[in-house]
Formats: sequence, C-alpha cells, structure tokens
Amino acid sequence: MNVDTDSVKNILYLLASVLFILGIKGLTHPRTAVRGNLLGAAGMLLAIVVTMVGSDHLGWLIAGLVVGGLCGIVAAYKIEMTGMPQLVALFNGFGGIASALVAGAVLHDYLDKAGDTGLVQWLTAEGQDPTQVIIATIASGIIGAVTFSGSVLAFAKLQQLVSSASNTNPLLKVGNVLCTIVAVGLGVVLFMNPDMAGLYWVIVLVSLALGLFLVLPIGGADMPVVITLLNSYSGIAAAATGFVINNTVLIVAGSLVGASGLILTRIMCVAMNRSLTNVLFGVMAEVGEGPSSDEVYAGKVKSASPDEVAMLFDGARRVLIVPGYGMAAAQAQHVVSDLADLLMAKGIDVEYGIHPVAGRMPGHMNVLLAEADVPYDLLKEMDDVNTTIEQVDVALVIGANDTVNPSARTDPSSPIAGMPIIDVDKARTVVVVKRSLSPGFAGIPNPLFACDNTLMLFGDGKKVIGELIAAIKEAG
Repeated sequence: MNVDTDSVKNILYLLASVLFILGIKGLTHPRTAVRGNLLGAAGMLLAIVVTMVGSDHLGWLIAGLVVGGLCGIVAAYKIEMTGMPQLVALFNGFGGIASALVAGAVLHDYLDKAGDTGLVQWLTAEGQDPTQVIIATIASGIIGAVTFSGSVLAFAKLQQLVSSASNTNPLLKVGNVLCTIVAVGLGVVLFMNPDMAGLYWVIVLVSLALGLFLVLPIGGADMPVVITLLNSYSGIAAAATGFVINNTVLIVAGSLVGASGLILTRIMCVAMNRSLTNVLFGVMAEVGEGPSSDEVYAGKVKSASPDEVAMLFDGARRVLIVPGYGMAAAQAQHVVSDLADLLMAKGIDVEYGIHPVAGRMPGHMNVLLAEADVPYDLLKEMDDVNTTIEQVDVALVIGANDTVNPSARTDPSSPIAGMPIIDVDKARTVVVVKRSLSPGFAGIPNPLFACDNTLMLFGDGKKVIGELIAAIKEAG
C-alpha cells in the first residue's frame, strides 16, 4: 500500500496543533498548568520531529535542537523567578528574529532556484501563490525585526541596563513615524520588484530601528502591556513565516500565539486604563496638572516601626496582603509567605490581593508567590477583594503604588483616572511597606500614603518584613 507522505505529515501537524490548543487551555488554571505546559511541549516536539524527517539538512537541525534545548535547560535553572519578565521578553525577541531570518533565507533560496526565470514565474510554476509568499515575507521581516529589537530593549529596561523611565522626547515620535513609513514603503517596493532580495535586509534594519522607537517611550513599570504585545507580534511573525515556507503547524501555532497575545494585551490595557492604539504606537498618557507631593504628603504621613505594626496584628481577625513590583525587586516573597504563615498560626484569616498588572508581566505576583509555596486558594483577584475590603482589619501593601492609588477612583483629572485599583484605603488600617514616597510609573503622588488610617513602614521590603516577623514573635 502506498503511503502519501505529505498527508501523514499534515495529520501529525494537525495532532500537534490540537496539543497546542489543549496546552493553552491547561494554562488557564494553576492546577492544570503543568499538564498544559507538557502538552504544549509535546506538540512542539512532535512538530519538530515531523519537520526533521526527510530533511536534507538533518545534521544542522539536530545541532540546533541540541543547542536550543541546552540553552532552555540552563535558563530554566539559572533565571530567578524575579527575572521571569526579562526572560519572557528575550524569548519573544528570539522568536521574532528567527521568523525574520527564516523568511529572508527562504526568499534567497527561492530566488536561487528561480534563476533567470524570475521569482513570480517560478513560484507560479511551483503551484504557489506569489502574492501570498511575497507579502508574507515582507510581513515576517518587519514584524519579526520589530519584535526582536523591541524585546531586547524591554529586557534592558527591566534589567535596569538602560533607564526604565518613560521618555516623552518628541524626536522619538518622529523616528517612530519615519521608520514606519520607510519600512512600509520599502515593503511596497519589494512587492513590486520581488527579485531585489537585498532590499529585504534593508527593511529588516529599518524595522529594527522601529522596534527601538516603539519601546523607548514606554516606562519600565508599563511592561505588562509591552510584553504581551511583543508576544503577540512574535506569533504573527511566525504565522507569516509559515505562509512563506508553506508550513501548516507554524501558521496554526503562530496564529494561536498572536491571537492569545492580543487578547491578553487588551485585558492588560483595560486593567491599566490604557488605549490599545496608544500602546501600539508607544504613546504614554501625559501626566496632567495636579497636586504636588508636598501638598499631598506635608504633615500627613505617619511613619511606624515594625514593633508598632506588630501590635496591630494582635487584635486583627482578617489581614489582606497586597504585593507589587517592590516585593519582586526586594525578593521578599519568601519572607512574606513566612509572615502569612505566622499570622495564620495565630488564627488570623490571611489572603493576598492580586492586581492584574502588579509587577512587570501578567501573573508576575502569582508566579513569585507560587515559588514561595503560597497556596493558590489564598490568592484573590482584585474584584473579589474589593467586594469585602471594608471587613479587612489590616491591609499590608508591599511595594505596590499606582495599583492602590485612590486617585484613580476619586480624581477625574488624574492620569490614572478610571484605572481599576485595589481599594485598600477602605480597609480599617493600611500598612504600606515602601522604600520612600517616590511615585509609581504615572509619576504622581499617592494620597493613600497620607490617609488617616495609613501607616508607612519605610525600608527594603525583605528586611522590613523580616523585622516585622521578629517583632510579632517577640510579642508572643
């Protein structure tokens, strides 16, 4: 019986696609997340093996598989949980540049095979749609390059290798517009003259600059949206490359990543009260006129010591812990977990209030707390927390700022007006652990710090929480 090799490959690719979908579904809940990861990995391994079978470059493929696998293993063991956002940003970038390089290499391969016949005529003779291949190649080059340079810059901002502050220099907007026009214009020229392969790499270079101009204006604290958007870009670039090489599983996988990334980006935009259009073009909300820090804080901020805060927990029945990026920066998740365990041993009801954009990427706080073995059922979403926040005796805010700023709810002129927040100011007592009164990414003072029911516990999060634990133990 004759076996159609292409049909078998397509069936196996379909199976790999199903595994990808089941993997994404599994990631929707922590209890099934590990299984989801394994299903997704199995789907990718199957797709790679099927692609390798019958290849003329099997040695190179195996070498790439070994090197990539080793890099993944080393990264998994070496990268701290606090560095996960940076790692995700780099992975997005690698996916983007891989798509751009593959599309460019295939374009040159097609041109070599076409010879004097011409690319359009050769593709037509080979049964391929020239318009589809050329447009997909251009799209892969532009989007893949933008993803790579933007992701590398996002990594540098998160790693504090470059300033993570937002940049409103008008020249960045000019560069953004110019690079977009040039990249698209060169893409049109390449579409009209597909035999000019060298032009593709010029498009890639311009797009690399475009990626920098897109991410440079965005502050480091705004990375949740940027990371999800770049993740979507990497998927779209992969799908475009799938059309270039006529690979079904790459189209499906890229489409899944692109679509899920856009959905998550939209969720993040809503959570941060940001327009998706502004994110796409790297536009930050301007800080409007408002009260100065001196006007908000002068004579109103009350500082406390760990011993004084420890006394608050003696009569507390319910405690809400609200983590932010400051907890991640101080790597305080383990001592925070120890504090929660100590309070629960005293019969106190402890929960964690998780804002959807707390940290530097979606789920950042969840991942950090999971690393510290915090039971998942103690993590409560913002909406669930806010419904009963007035019953909380002590709200302990650790390193969060804008995500608990009541100006979003009370000041229509505030840059963060309308942004959903955790309403910790409605708790009976609020304790804020923070290094200083410095503002968050919005660059505005936080009236929470000056509320009558707020105490400030200044210092490094890890050190301060450790001192608080010692004070509670000493008090018995």
